[in-house]
Amino acid sequence: MERGLILLVAALIVFMAPGVRGTAHLSFANNETQVNITRAGCGDTKLCVDTPDGCNLSGNGNCLFASVIASTPVAPNGTELKIELRGDSEGYVALGLTVDASQGNTMLFICAQNSSDNGTFFFRTRDRNNTDNKLTPSETRVTEIRGMVKDNVIKCEFNVPNINATNSRTSHVTTFNLLVGRGSVDGNTLGAFNVSLNSGPLNLADPASNVATTPKPTTAMASTVAMTTASSAALQPYAVLLLLSVLTLSVTLTP
Repeated sequence: MERGLILLVAALIVFMAPGVRGTAHLSFANNETQVNITRAGCGDTKLCVDTPDGCNLSGNGNCLFASVIASTPVAPNGTELKIELRGDSEGYVALGLTVDASQGNTMLFICAQNSSDNGTFFFRTRDRNNTDNKLTPSETRVTEIRGMVKDNVIKCEFNVPNINATNSRTSHVTTFNLLVGRGSVDGNTLGAFNVSLNSGPLNLADPASNVATTPKPTTAMASTVAMTTASSAALQPYAVLLLLSVLTLSVTLTP
């Protein structure tokens, strides 16, 4: 019986330790420490958000960056998201997906370091109550997790299958608010999620959905330009005739 009690205690320690991988809904890639996050493809093949704008991904300064690639939605499962996340934190950085940042819940994907174990990388999923910011454990499935920590810069890549915004509202299947931010880690406890960036509603399947574009001329503007051009063209023959009349009169009156 004593041996059984020891095994039970050991199992509980493994389960509770934040740096230990392996809850059933999480799976890590074979090359789990190979992470390469760049801006290549932003606005073209992947949707990117950052704060501050255009911050340096290769430095150690204040820079939060996330990118998302959404696969073609397949009914009834939804879409698969390939996510990159980079940020500086002594605790964790996280990306959240929510249909309404002011109410309901946010699916939160947390990339963190275990300061009690030499900054070892670990990954967690949580549901965040958008009203009181409370975090509760979730079983959101995540695959191909890769992560690394260096000089308090946390980088991670992961895939989230079966994402569907219409489970929560009548909207496009890939339209979400992206929340990016940081939080603390104290032993086995994850601190509150502090939002640094809220993208507003974005279609994650459109890499350029948050890229500013120059507006096309409105119909009224185009009509005004056309009318002005036409009026100018119509007046030109009369102007020529008037000029010829003045010249002729000038020649006639010359002694």
